[in-house]
Amino acid sequence: MEKMIDTRIWILDNAILKYPWGSHTAIPDLLGRPPSGDPQAEMWMGAHPKAPSRIEMDGEQIPLNRAIERYPEAILGERTAAAFSRRLPFLFKVLAAAAPLSIQAHPDRRQAATGFQAENRAGIPLDASNRNYRDDNHKPECICALTPFWGLCGFRPVADITALLEAICPRTLSHEIGNLREGRPAEVLKALYASLLTFPASRKRAILDEALENSRRRMDESPVFRWIPALNKAYPDDIAAVSPAILNLFCLTPGQALYLPAGELHAYLDGMGIELMANSDNVLRGGLTAKHIDVGELMKILETTPRTLEKLVPERVSEYEDVYRTPAQEFQLSVISMRTSSEGVRKAVDGVEILLCTEGSVHIGAEGVRKETVLTRGVSVLIPAEVGAYVLRGRGRIYRASVPL
Repeated sequence: MEKMIDTRIWILDNAILKYPWGSHTAIPDLLGRPPSGDPQAEMWMGAHPKAPSRIEMDGEQIPLNRAIERYPEAILGERTAAAFSRRLPFLFKVLAAAAPLSIQAHPDRRQAATGFQAENRAGIPLDASNRNYRDDNHKPECICALTPFWGLCGFRPVADITALLEAICPRTLSHEIGNLREGRPAEVLKALYASLLTFPASRKRAILDEALENSRRRMDESPVFRWIPALNKAYPDDIAAVSPAILNLFCLTPGQALYLPAGELHAYLDGMGIELMANSDNVLRGGLTAKHIDVGELMKILETTPRTLEKLVPERVSEYEDVYRTPAQEFQLSVISMRTSSEGVRKAVDGVEILLCTEGSVHIGAEGVRKETVLTRGVSVLIPAEVGAYVLRGRGRIYRASVPL
């Protein structure tokens, strides 16, 4: 394994992505900066070519993906480099939603590779608005709340959907409600959602009008009936505003998390969270957006089997660290809670890690290296595998992204 010129812990200079649904204040507050006036939606920590973090290496500021190309084994670790084609397998984000994101799903690895190759052969530019697949990777993900965090995820049980649609659209969706009582749940739900997205505009308008009228009368009964008018206000005339009656509506409290596998239809509605995912930007949208929606391609990848949401319960692995276990091979999220300023915690490094401090002040140093880095709120660092081990001292909370080899 070729060694780097200087082995150290690197502070990351991260890209901030601006989307209309982003918060004007949440990410600037995390970073201790004044608001820029623009909605700041996501901070990316990683090596995705769309928006790689930058580090200082060999006397110059370079994108992290280029640094990994130079020293793949030293940064990633030999096992991670071998398992993931010498690429950082995860993408770490802070997400701050002040308005609903698009309803979306992500392909599995086979679907991503097939779709990416097909669109390449068709000559569709990577930045084209009608491009579905921007890379060949899948995108399972984990979301962990930093503030109360609202979202939609996965299809409700058919009986629940039937009852909610009868409450809001008994007239305009009577035929579809009847169909829900026949056939296999996954099949009838896929047919229902495809129909909603492809109805003529006049029928969508009639469904929305009835849903809004009935939801406003029932707003005190359930958050479902409050979110339908809120989504319609954010995206007028978008039929997906009725999705809280079809998809599981959730609210995570700070520290609670969810795992979203490939094919799971979901949307984040409001709040700030830590997001960790496989290193991909493949998104197929299903509503609440002005962007491209490819209904046929979405239906190919969509998992419509109903499920009840199960929040991730963190597993205590030491007196200071809790791990959110998921089936993902590319990433593992944990939170390190340092409680006293005098304690020192040693962690061995078997592969690359990214740490993000969300509160407090923690000193971190590579074992055997005198110079330390101070992690304060909003500061993130990359720990290359070549470091071997590092020591934390101080008081604070740190979110840790690693590879569960």
